[in-house]
Amino acid sequence: MPTINQNGMKTAVFAGGCFWGTEAVFEHLKGVSNVVSGYSGGSAATANYEAVGSGRTGHAESIRITYDPSQISYEKLLEIYFYVAHDPTQLNRQGPDHGTQYRSAIFFTNSEQQQLAAAYIDRLNQTKSFSKPVVTQLAPLESFYAAEDYHQDFIVHNPNYPYVVAHDLPKLAQLRKQFPEIYKE
Repeated sequence: MPTINQNGMKTAVFAGGCFWGTEAVFEHLKGVSNVVSGYSGGSAATANYEAVGSGRTGHAESIRITYDPSQISYEKLLEIYFYVAHDPTQLNRQGPDHGTQYRSAIFFTNSEQQQLAAAYIDRLNQTKSFSKPVVTQLAPLESFYAAEDYHQDFIVHNPNYPYVVAHDLPKLAQLRKQFPEIYKE
């Protein structure tokens, strides 16, 4: 998967629990042109919701972010990822969801992303930014498989779904409050 496409856009792939909420957070950022929910860390044969839900495929529910680095930096994406999109101190879980498919992971596309993410995690741990250590895994992006269509833009299509109301809408409110300068409707 290319890191930079022909239009100068870059790609980042993050996993942080249920992809519905993480997708929605990044879709509301200026400079981000596309976010796709999907699966990373396993094979093509098991890249489907039912198999991934077993927790035995190696996949994590992930999002692929396409962004313009002239408008938003990879470091700013990391900041949003760690402080808004999920809790990076929860091992193999996020809130009510548990299993390796909900792990915190950054699938880097090149050595620059790997170095930036590793340094960011080190800084978070050294400054004790969280009450517990960051458990986010770093792994090279082998592949990304888009999730089924009904998972794409789930919150847009299901804003009153109880899980969304309880777990995802608060993230969007936090994003709007903490980062109003880069928040987009």
